[in-house]
Amino acid sequence: MDCDSFFVQVARLADPEGAGREPLLLVGGRSDRGVITSASYAAREYGVRSGMPTRRARRLCPDAVVVPVPRGACVERSRAVRTVLDELSPVVQAASIDEFYLDLTGTERLFRGEELAVTADRIRRVVRERTEVAVSLGGGTQRVVAKVATRLAKPDGVHVVPPGGEAAFMAQFRLEQLPGIGPAFLERLKRKGLATCAEAAAVEREWLARWFGPHRGAWLWERVRGMDASEVDARERRKSISSERTFFADIDDDDELERRLLQLSCSVGGQLRAKQLRARTVTVRLRDHDYRTRQAGSTQPEGVETDHAIFRVAASLLHSLRHRRRTPARLLGVGVSNLVRQVSAEQLEFLAGEEKLETERDRTVARAVDRIRDRYGREALRPGRVLDGPGE
Repeated sequence: MDCDSFFVQVARLADPEGAGREPLLLVGGRSDRGVITSASYAAREYGVRSGMPTRRARRLCPDAVVVPVPRGACVERSRAVRTVLDELSPVVQAASIDEFYLDLTGTERLFRGEELAVTADRIRRVVRERTEVAVSLGGGTQRVVAKVATRLAKPDGVHVVPPGGEAAFMAQFRLEQLPGIGPAFLERLKRKGLATCAEAAAVEREWLARWFGPHRGAWLWERVRGMDASEVDARERRKSISSERTFFADIDDDDELERRLLQLSCSVGGQLRAKQLRARTVTVRLRDHDYRTRQAGSTQPEGVETDHAIFRVAASLLHSLRHRRRTPARLLGVGVSNLVRQVSAEQLEFLAGEEKLETERDRTVARAVDRIRDRYGREALRPGRVLDGPGE
């Protein structure tokens, strides 16, 4: 289940006399240096899309009104939707603030054998009536099929793929429409002459494994046929945490970029510790002045949670990105993934002298700093390097 243009809907509900009266509505960065988070369906007819720079969106749709993201209201509406779904489905998993997976297995007798499309439409109507949020539902025997089916259900509709029709259904889509295929993998697929799910499905599994590796090749072979063994898990943990900033003016100074990187690392580290998590993978995202977006990541043998450890890895990644292309940056971001739970006690270290990104002492200090910030505010303690920047 996907909320239709969720941020646009919430902006209109939060301001019915303002945003609520604007057919051409854009939600996101209001300055020309910002990025559009969501666009109304009327604005999309002009070519505006989420993730597009605000400056370009204004050129494509000059009559559009741009409003900021109503973050608090979005959280409240998302929780309201989740509350309704928990009453209508035995298993609900939040994929994001505006997207949910529902597992209706075992409800056939409860719903007296009604067709899945009828059940889905009833869920759609109840969510709309109780939360004022319009949603679309895609249905199928597999998660990937249900996810892709929402494309044909939008806006405010239902599309169900019958059992046995998964492969034929997936064949009509292009590979970039398949969840899990990013720009880098898409480029590799194009080099092999593959642009659609039907074209990829025509390639033998062994050849896909040779071209893209055993794991990725098997994954692609299954997905283009609508096969997905993953289950809907209401307890599924968060997969990543990130923080990023768009600058008011492009930054080309390495020291200043590192200072901003440290601020972002502190934000991500604080979120990790608050959730009692550690991360094995650190990723840095850089958007250049010409809107070219680049990123680099590094996976560590052990999970880390301290600001210092995250920053050390992120700084190395930033240096690598800057070395490859030295040009002013308009956006910088830090993300962590491969999240694992904190352990209660550190295992004994048998390899003495091995340098580690962080020690148990580092973690103890970081948690002590968190307690001080919780009591006196986030600004109570900050790294000295952060305070050395302009205007600090």
